[in-house]
Amino acid sequence: MGWWHIGTDALAGSGFVLSPLAETVASLKTLHAGAATHPGERGWLGHHLPAYRERLATDPLDGLVVRAAIGPTWNADFLTPTPRGDREREFEEEVEAVRATEPGSAVEQLAVAIGGPVPEPLRSATDLPERLAGVLDWVWRETVRPEWARRRRVLEADVTARTALLGRGGWAAALDALSPGRTRWLGDGRLQVNARDYPPRSIDRGRLLFVPVTPATGWVSWEGSERYALVYPCAGVLADTGGPAVPQALEALLGRARAGVLVRLGSPLSTSQLVALTGQGLGSVGRHLKVLREAGLVRRGRSGRSVLYTWTEAGAALVAAQQR
Repeated sequence: MGWWHIGTDALAGSGFVLSPLAETVASLKTLHAGAATHPGERGWLGHHLPAYRERLATDPLDGLVVRAAIGPTWNADFLTPTPRGDREREFEEEVEAVRATEPGSAVEQLAVAIGGPVPEPLRSATDLPERLAGVLDWVWRETVRPEWARRRRVLEADVTARTALLGRGGWAAALDALSPGRTRWLGDGRLQVNARDYPPRSIDRGRLLFVPVTPATGWVSWEGSERYALVYPCAGVLADTGGPAVPQALEALLGRARAGVLVRLGSPLSTSQLVALTGQGLGSVGRHLKVLREAGLVRRGRSGRSVLYTWTEAGAALVAAQQR
């Protein structure tokens, strides 16, 4: 497994940051794979995948550089630049780090990602960084930016929830639950960052950034000894915000927002998932759940480290009665 030894100074300077570029790279990886990473992503993928494939078909070299940059075990470094972390930046500002890569360095990074020699015509191309930046710009403009406001709410909800966990249980609790199956707090300052057999890294200084993305993917990156990033899949999901219809009588009884929370709890959901599904803020969803629990309409239970909400018998009966 790959793990980092994190010094106290690095841990003290660490924090969460949102990155439109990381969200775009994660979306590119989903489009490249051609398979949804969770049920809520199917509609998005079905809508955008044909246009993405048509975009690459118009210039086969673009398709070659994408396939090479998303290597079998490692991303090319210039595909996943480390966020600066001093402030949240716009996509257009972040993607300049991709464009600024020296073409010769880009070929070397592709060789690492591929795990072998870079084939022609990539090896002799002099515009690989610009080409990859162009593909990322298309993915951002056509598939991510139109729903960035909703995705941002999901990401912010995830950061809020993890910050609360950090306050209750410290960094060990927050990091252990970051990405189950990939990341794990090992104790003695050691953080498992993935399940791959890579040499450990020692992080004594610099900033350690945790970057959520909505697709179920993740990676690590670093910029010298100044900044390190761990990109992880957030707890919320990209889902159909339409959701089940809210019966008029139930809306009149509970209010549209609270009824919208209740009708979605036929299967267990977390608070972050409800934020993604309803488009409501984390605080509003929390208040609705509190009222519904006190009314005996929903119950909560724990599944691993997640707290999930679902109907009680009374809640199920109420929703069923209103849908007849």
